[in-house]
Amino acid sequence: MIKEKLGHRLDGWIHAIFPFLFWWSIPPDLLTVIGTLIAGAAGLAFADGAFVLGGVLLLAGGFFDLVDGVVARHFGTATAFGGFLDSCLDRVVDIVVVLGLFAHATKQGDPVAAGLCAVILVGSVLTSYAKARAELEIDHLPGGLLERGERIGLLALGAVSGALAPVLWLLAIGTTVTAGQRFFYARRALSGRASGSLPE
Repeated sequence: MIKEKLGHRLDGWIHAIFPFLFWWSIPPDLLTVIGTLIAGAAGLAFADGAFVLGGVLLLAGGFFDLVDGVVARHFGTATAFGGFLDSCLDRVVDIVVVLGLFAHATKQGDPVAAGLCAVILVGSVLTSYAKARAELEIDHLPGGLLERGERIGLLALGAVSGALAPVLWLLAIGTTVTAGQRFFYARRALSGRASGSLPE
């Protein structure tokens, strides 16, 4: 939701706040991979119960994910594969981070938290897949209530602040609502179109 409303301004803000990123040409795919490794480590920290560390790592990885595209556009090094790589590794982070929380909840014998993590995981993956699948036939599908940036931000904030339990409830409800929104938007946009043989 935030990205959809403010995405067109992000490039200017990144240039103004982090000018050092544009002093030399950095391979954007390298930034993507580094961000994935850092954010992925948050999943290990969560599994071990180190929530503050996990939240900090998640924010650090999110920084790389935020700037890789801006750097690519600035230096004219954006590629179709770079976009593909970024999307795929985003899904890796989404899954690893929530699995880390699920593993910790399971070790602690907390079925409620484990169940919430399962809902968040399914909702997050379905939200992303619904958009990708729909945009094989239409140009753009609206984001809905909680896009990836909001999910990562809320999770990091909850981990760092010690308010992870209510954040898990918020994310479980929010991801379910967002997936439902994308189904609704897709149905409205695709109604009446001929069915094509598209990949799964």
